[in-house]
Amino acid sequence: MQSTGNTILITGGGSGIGRGLAEAFHKLGNEVIIAGRRKEVLDQTTCANPGMSSIPLDIDDPAAILGFAKKVVAEHPALNVLINNSGIMRLEDLVNHPEDLSVPEATITTNLLGPIRLTSALLPYLRKQSHPVIMNVSSGLAFAPLAFAPVYSATKAALHSWTESLRYQLARTGTQVIELVPPYVQTELTGSRQSSDPMAMPLSDFIAESIQILQSQPEVAEVLVENVKSQRFAAEGGTEGYNAMVKGFNDAVAQMMSA
Repeated sequence: MQSTGNTILITGGGSGIGRGLAEAFHKLGNEVIIAGRRKEVLDQTTCANPGMSSIPLDIDDPAAILGFAKKVVAEHPALNVLINNSGIMRLEDLVNHPEDLSVPEATITTNLLGPIRLTSALLPYLRKQSHPVIMNVSSGLAFAPLAFAPVYSATKAALHSWTESLRYQLARTGTQVIELVPPYVQTELTGSRQSSDPMAMPLSDFIAESIQILQSQPEVAEVLVENVKSQRFAAEGGTEGYNAMVKGFNDAVAQMMSA
């Protein structure tokens, strides 16, 4: 991916990792459009970054996605990069509330169907550009799941798999497909506690290291900061080692949650 001269659309671009990416790419001289459900958050981000633009988007609404795709292409005909970053993460109690499907269904719609639908809507337009890129933001939890967020972890594993297939199918079209794999980062994805958790990677450090990888490795398929590699390659230790790693990780989280 070229680091400048792009027209980039970032979903969930008003906060967290999305905003961090938007501001970093904006500073590099790219035209950046952010999208999301919360207009006030989008406005705060664009006001803080003159020249950046925004378009509201309900990623859960298939009809809204189609209308949004037409609007963004009409207003930004040079669009060549799509970053699917929107996502939600909710904890689930499968022991005491197994019948509650509201969280799983909402998570699947936002985290998996949203990127698939938006990519499908924009792909014909993106392929007309000279350097088209699709970047999907997954998670280290795609490779070593958090038991207390089972559907979030599952959607990110599915997004990883879908990204692999998308890359293979688009290989001969000149469309680059990149997966950005965040570790546990200081954002408000799960609430205010996460944004200041010393166990989480500072957002500014994650963005800086990710941008450095993209700049130094323009053909990269997976953007992996050092902090996520233990999760990304956990399975390479074999079944026994992988199971021990996942159990230890979840035991530590359980202890932290009960503190």
